[in-house]
Amino acid sequence: MSNPGFRLALFATLLAVIVVLLGAYTRLSHAGLGCPDWPGCYGFLGVPMSEHKQTLAEARFPDAPVEVAKGWYEMIHRYFAGALGLVILGLAGQALRARHQPAQPVKLPLLILGLVILQAAFGMWTVTLKLWPQVVTAHLLGGFATLGLLFLLTMRLSGRFPVLSAVPSSLRALAAAGLLLVIGQIALGGWVSANYAAVACVDLPYCHGEWWPNMDFANGFHLTQHIGPNYLGGQLDSDARTAIHMTHRMGALLVTLVLLVLAWRLKHYGLPRLAALLLLALAIQVGLGISNVLLHLPLLVAVAHNLGGAALMLTLLLINYRLRGLTAAASSRDSATDFVHVVGKQAHL
Repeated sequence: MSNPGFRLALFATLLAVIVVLLGAYTRLSHAGLGCPDWPGCYGFLGVPMSEHKQTLAEARFPDAPVEVAKGWYEMIHRYFAGALGLVILGLAGQALRARHQPAQPVKLPLLILGLVILQAAFGMWTVTLKLWPQVVTAHLLGGFATLGLLFLLTMRLSGRFPVLSAVPSSLRALAAAGLLLVIGQIALGGWVSANYAAVACVDLPYCHGEWWPNMDFANGFHLTQHIGPNYLGGQLDSDARTAIHMTHRMGALLVTLVLLVLAWRLKHYGLPRLAALLLLALAIQVGLGISNVLLHLPLLVAVAHNLGGAALMLTLLLINYRLRGLTAAASSRDSATDFVHVVGKQAHL
C-alpha cells in the first residue's frame, strides 16, 4: 500500500522528466540565451511579441536581438521548472505534516527542495554567465540529480518495490559502481554538449579517419576557463573538442562493459526482469549515441539521447534500491542519505 504523498511524488518525477527534456531541447537548439536576462525575458514575463515590445527589448539588450522561437523555448523550460519547484515545495510541506508517520521520509523531500532552489540559481547563472560550460554542466547534473532523488522518493513512498535479502555484497558493489559510472558518463555528456563537441568526430569507429586522432586534453578539460565570453557555439579549438568527444566515447565503452557484466550477474542471481530492463535501456542509449555520430546530431535524436541517459540512470537506481539489503525495520526509517547510500556507500567495496 502506498504512503501519503506517493501520487504527488510520482507526478513530480514525471514533471522532472519533462523539465530535463525541455532543458535538453533548449540547450541543443542553441536557445540557452534565447532570453538574455532572468527570470523574465527582455524584462517581460514572457517573450515580447508585439512590435512595440520588441523595440523596447532590443533597446534594453542591444547585443541580443529578439529571436521569438528561441525565447519561447527558454521560457517554456522556465515555466515548467518553476512548476516543478512548486510541486516539490508541496512535497516538502506534506512530508513535514506527516513527519510522525513511521514510513514517511522527511529529510529526503527537504533535500530535494534545497537542490531545486540551487538549480534555480544555476539556471540564472547559465544565462548571466553566458553559457559558461562549468555552469551548464552543473545545471544539467542538478537536473538529473533532482530527477533521481524524486524517483527514489517515489519508490520509497510506493511500498511496491520490496528490498531483496541475502544479496551478495559483490553484486551490490557492482550495481553501485555501474550507477557511479553512468553518472560520470552523464557528466561527460554534459561537458560534450556545453563545449559543442558532439560533432567533433563524425565517423565510427574512427575519428577523423584515425583510431587515435590529435587531441588536446589539457584545454579540453581546462576547468578554469575565463568567465565573461559568450560561450554560445563554444570557444575551444578542434583538437580540444576532439579530446572531449573521444573521452565520452571511451567512457561509453567502459559503461557498456560494466553494465553487461551487471546484467549477467543479475540474471545469474535470479533477477531476469531487472537484467532485461537494464539491457534494454543500455541498448537504446548506445544506439542513440551511435545515431548521433552517424547522422550528425539531429535534434530529436540528441534530445532522445538525453532521455536515454535519464532512463539508464533511473534503471540503475531501481536496481540499487532493490539490492540495498536493508531490513524492513531499517527501510522504514527516514534517511536523507538513501541516494548517497546507493551511490556512495558501496563505492569503497
